[in-house]
Amino acid sequence: MTLSPDSGAPGFWHRLDRLLAILRLRRQPLTLLIDCAVICLAWNVTYLFRLGFERSWAARPDYDHWVMMGVAALYLLALIGAKVPRAMWRFSGFGELKRLVFACTVAGLLSAVSILMLQLAQIPRTVLVLHPLISLLGLCMARLGYRMLYEHARSRITGSDSDVRRAVVLGAGEAARLLLAGLHQQGWTVLGLLDDDPAKRDARIFGVPVLGSLDDLGRLDVLREATHVIVAMPGATSAQRRRAIELGASSSLPVLTVPSFSELRDGTVRIERVRAIEPEDLLGRDPVRLDEGGIADLISGKVVLVTGAGGSIGSELCRQAARYGPAALVLYELSEFALYQIEQSLSEAHPHLPLVRLMGDVKNLDHLRAVFAAHRPQLVLHAAAFKHVPLMEDDNAWAALQNNIIGTWNAATAAAEVGSERFVLISTDKAVNPTNVMGASKRAAEMVLSRMATQIPVTRFVAVRFGNVLGSSGSVIPKFKEQIARGGPVTVTHPDINRYFMTIPEATRLVLQAAALAESGQVYVLDMGDPVKIVDLARDMIRLSGHRESEIGIVYSGLRSGEKLYEELLADADQTLPSRHPRLRIAKLLSQADGAWIEALLEWLTTPGHDRNVKEVREHLRKFVADYHPQ
Repeated sequence: MTLSPDSGAPGFWHRLDRLLAILRLRRQPLTLLIDCAVICLAWNVTYLFRLGFERSWAARPDYDHWVMMGVAALYLLALIGAKVPRAMWRFSGFGELKRLVFACTVAGLLSAVSILMLQLAQIPRTVLVLHPLISLLGLCMARLGYRMLYEHARSRITGSDSDVRRAVVLGAGEAARLLLAGLHQQGWTVLGLLDDDPAKRDARIFGVPVLGSLDDLGRLDVLREATHVIVAMPGATSAQRRRAIELGASSSLPVLTVPSFSELRDGTVRIERVRAIEPEDLLGRDPVRLDEGGIADLISGKVVLVTGAGGSIGSELCRQAARYGPAALVLYELSEFALYQIEQSLSEAHPHLPLVRLMGDVKNLDHLRAVFAAHRPQLVLHAAAFKHVPLMEDDNAWAALQNNIIGTWNAATAAAEVGSERFVLISTDKAVNPTNVMGASKRAAEMVLSRMATQIPVTRFVAVRFGNVLGSSGSVIPKFKEQIARGGPVTVTHPDINRYFMTIPEATRLVLQAAALAESGQVYVLDMGDPVKIVDLARDMIRLSGHRESEIGIVYSGLRSGEKLYEELLADADQTLPSRHPRLRIAKLLSQADGAWIEALLEWLTTPGHDRNVKEVREHLRKFVADYHPQ
């Protein structure tokens, strides 16, 4: 859609609301000035009642204007004493009326007593009696008129009785121009723009002034009337966007942002659809650059099967794979609801993509063999796993081993039997020197693949290891959001705990890139950037929601069973080798599996009766995963 030059210009009511917002910054002196004018007007109106229009001026004493000024001063002192100037007129109600009645009564009595004591006999006694009543009426009408004007402007701007949202926008480029057009139509009032480009200083976009640079945000008087800060810098680098977001968070107002460049490029959102800041906006990493040609060769025209297709990682793998035009996409999922959700999402986004929607359990080898034989997938992305560390540590330890190890063996076996070209296991940083059952089960799954890679040359078996993904099911992000929404406190296990984080789309793109590059038996390690302290993430989310840490609070609950204080990725040069992609490295794996190891592991996992004693499960697991050291 092409906008005309005036299509985004704010109308009269937007301009009026912006003017009122600026005037409210000087609310108390303006209130006293207007009240003084009303009191003086009431004095003159009282003379009209007493003397009539023709005599109201001629019959006054020469000193009347001095008396009026003295009376006005007494009224203003009474109003200040009653704290009337502090009130906001748009919220005027019965409490404000009581304060006005008190102030006018006290000031009226003091004025009458003072005039009588000074023996100013030419001042009509009727004026002394009527003036407090007419002043009270005038003061109430001024406030009522302002409230009516404000609420009418609010309804004209928002289309309802909801409050007008007022924003200061960070960024004054093309994105801001398009944003202003949409915001005005959605009932927003933009008070001003900020941009670091000196050439844009003092410019106006659709009547909205550029007030200064981003660093001036904390010094803006107009910020006191703003309800939100909006970051409109989709084309900026990640570091620049993070700086703008942090400046916005320092204002103690809720911070919103326009969609990122990658979101706009996908065409799923429009720039005026502002959204809350998500933790991935704070990662400060530039977008992943992929070998699009290599990934297209891997997927285009091929049958792709994804296990765990409805999970956080599996569903995003399906979305990313769908972009490259596979011949068919086989969705294999244990949860009916999760399968329904990803099927609906893909059908809407890619209506012509052939989808095969299958309910199934990776622990069922016979069913997997039937599915693989029927559809003969060339690429298998194995994302089905139990991954929640504390849940898998005690009562569900045996279930984790069954699902993560036996499930991997079954899926890889079925893929090998039909001659799949590539099999990719989604692994985890918790497989490095594991201290918990979930991590040890993933390390064992990697070793299973490494053994199969030496025995079955037709299929390339590869594992991709990465850390936590932001917003995935069971992660801290949804939990923090829920805790902040209900007023806190936010629970963090330990003040020093840190984790590697990556966005779900970022991780899945690198998984596909690793699948395109991989040689059989390799374990790829994703470059996760620097680790993030969980408590810092919690503080960022509190600030970006418009709250202070003192309002929400952070409490430490202690490390949970099997949980590490620090995660490891083995991404350093001493323990990994470079790959053809700068964000991927190849792990040097010291412990490898042989045939006897595989047979013993499978015999143990398929023998009934081992699921009752958690301590025995852990001790036995150590025999198969030498670097597993349970806490």
